[in-house]
Amino acid sequence: MVGEAAAHPYEVIRPNLDTFRFSEVKRTVTIGTVLSSSILKRVVRHGLRPAARKRAVADGMVDGFEHLGPLFVKLGQLIASSPGTFPREFADACLRCLDDMKPFPAAEAKAIIAAELGKPISELFREFDDVPLSAASMAQVHGCVLADGRPAVVKVQRPDIARRMIVDLRAALRLAQAMEKRSENARVANASGMVRDLYEATVAELNFLIEADNQTRARANLAAFGDNTNVAVPEVYWDYCAPRVLCMERMRGLPLDRFDDIRAAHPEPELLIRRLVKAWMESVAVHGLFHGDVHAGNLWLLDDGRVAMLDFGIVGRMENEWRDFVRALFYASAIDNDFRPVARALRALDLVSDDSGDDATIGRQLAVALGPVLSGSLDKLDLGVVSARLLEFGKRRGASGPQQLILMGKQLGYFERYAVALAPGWKLGKDLYLFRNIFPDEVAAKAAEAGTGMPTD
Repeated sequence: MVGEAAAHPYEVIRPNLDTFRFSEVKRTVTIGTVLSSSILKRVVRHGLRPAARKRAVADGMVDGFEHLGPLFVKLGQLIASSPGTFPREFADACLRCLDDMKPFPAAEAKAIIAAELGKPISELFREFDDVPLSAASMAQVHGCVLADGRPAVVKVQRPDIARRMIVDLRAALRLAQAMEKRSENARVANASGMVRDLYEATVAELNFLIEADNQTRARANLAAFGDNTNVAVPEVYWDYCAPRVLCMERMRGLPLDRFDDIRAAHPEPELLIRRLVKAWMESVAVHGLFHGDVHAGNLWLLDDGRVAMLDFGIVGRMENEWRDFVRALFYASAIDNDFRPVARALRALDLVSDDSGDDATIGRQLAVALGPVLSGSLDKLDLGVVSARLLEFGKRRGASGPQQLILMGKQLGYFERYAVALAPGWKLGKDLYLFRNIFPDEVAAKAAEAGTGMPTD
């Protein structure tokens, strides 16, 4: 995850990940036992042939994740969203982790809300639904009506989740380090690095005020150009927020991956996707703060025809130099096919050494490597491929990899899935509409020259 915790006015509690006491030792033994027994059960049942054994091991691992609780379910979600990084059987098995978790009792949710906000439930809400709308690894969401009559939803953190997840992270780190000593696959996948990344994401997510701030900023950024009126981010109700409670405007609709229902409900599903990706691209290339978890549960077609981005617990932050790189990349793709500015942006990021050749030479090499990928239809635009090619490009010159692209690339992978179903053949890298607010003068000139019309919103 790309982030800048110091940019937030709210505290991120950062317990030492390398601490290892009796509770962590005990939990490590439990984790090892649960995973081993879950895998063994599956292998005994289904693992007679090599292919079946691979699937059985993957399914057994995920059985263990589900038994071990929220942190491991979250780890499964991370693996499911990065299929190119892990064996296919394992990534596919982890798709189970995207399902809702078992909710905790409404009485506990109400007790947490009352403790965090300092008032009884009866004073805070006119109505409160005991049955949650959804239950995830860290929190669950209840429908409610505020005391002043506004319909809302309130997200409540699971009881004692912070302590449990930190203990699990410490234990998982030790297990990952042990696996890396014994397994080439674990070393290649950088298992310990993944746990550390999960730690960074988790400590930020545990303070819901940070999420509320992210969401408020994203909502303001969305309105900055005045033309994203068909894309929505719910308003945060700050008087009802605390570190373990987040309350916001209630929105009604259906998840974006219900493709048949989306096509039936919206007359122009391709325009729907274009509007969404346009707003998201602006968040990456102009504002720097972007939604970092755009799976279908967080993207909805609303009953009023708008598309909404929900849940800002995971965000990315593009620093200025990385924004320069992203803008240069898409300017070359959409406007002039000149990759020399991309080469200059790579130099600014120390991804190209001084003896690698001039900008024109590097630009030609980038055009060969990336041009066909960026100019094709979205079902062929794989930012994982772009990242991999940049990594290869950098390695040939002794440069480090473009880590800031990883989170961005994952989100474009989600958009790819929606576009294949709802906007087949759409070419993201060539769609001037997406870049109207990123390169306004150039887009206007190019659209006029080509006689290309664009949506007004």
